[in-house]
Amino acid sequence: MTTLIIGGSGFLGTELIRQARAAGQRTAATYHATAPAVTSEAAWYRLDLRDAESLAVVIAETRPSLIINASSGGADWATTAEAPVRLAMTARKHGSRFVQVSTDAVFSGTGRARYDESCLPDPITTYGVAKAAAETGVLAVYPEAAVVRTSLIIGHGHSTHERLVHQFIAGTTDGVLFTDDIRCPIHVTDLAAALLELAENGAAGVRHAAGRDAVSRHELGVLIARRDGLDAARLAAGLRAESTLHGPLDVRLDSRTTQHLLSTRLRGAHEFLAAGEEGNHRSDQTVA
Repeated sequence: MTTLIIGGSGFLGTELIRQARAAGQRTAATYHATAPAVTSEAAWYRLDLRDAESLAVVIAETRPSLIINASSGGADWATTAEAPVRLAMTARKHGSRFVQVSTDAVFSGTGRARYDESCLPDPITTYGVAKAAAETGVLAVYPEAAVVRTSLIIGHGHSTHERLVHQFIAGTTDGVLFTDDIRCPIHVTDLAAALLELAENGAAGVRHAAGRDAVSRHELGVLIARRDGLDAARLAAGLRAESTLHGPLDVRLDSRTTQHLLSTRLRGAHEFLAAGEEGNHRSDQTVA
């Protein structure tokens, strides 16, 4: 069994490779511009997702039984909206399982706070629109694929939010953390394990994989600072609603339905940050 991680050089992709390898899977991975420093854990391929011919070459050489798209193309329509559909079509043609990683940015955060898998996307940013389009396209061409929405990904001090917290406290970067911007952060080890498990289980359609706790970006920053022994009082607070940054405010992914399919426990930020990030937790009991 070969698992192909699209975007393997990224934060989530790196963890997916580690866990796939630990499970004894042959692993291939792609990067866009810069080759990863450590190449021993996977067979690496440079890939521009907008290039259909390059994608065909990678698939032909790797012959994957599973493809996970963990790439991040930002607001670039060709990469974020169109390329996942091409990936899904290719996966179906070759009989590969396909998992598309999506985001809570497909929701507006207005009118309701808690979003389960039955909620229809209503994005208000260019990125959210592109990811929502990818979701629709992927499931249209490959209904057996899994589209897994997630939230802020945290872990091991390497995430964007964790680095930002350290920069704010050190005074190397100016800015505030919003108290009205609510998400359900997830630990990167939990998310990677959930994605691999959903693929193994043959889960299809839209799934939510986020942490149990709904916290503001400021509260999350405080939790990170306390874990790392830093002075959380140095983190300035502000309101996103009063800023010039456009985007959804309160988006809480409800992952209870997906949790019942998993032995991987999707922990909340209060637990995995207070626990010193002990890694992925598995339990025979699903979380209600």
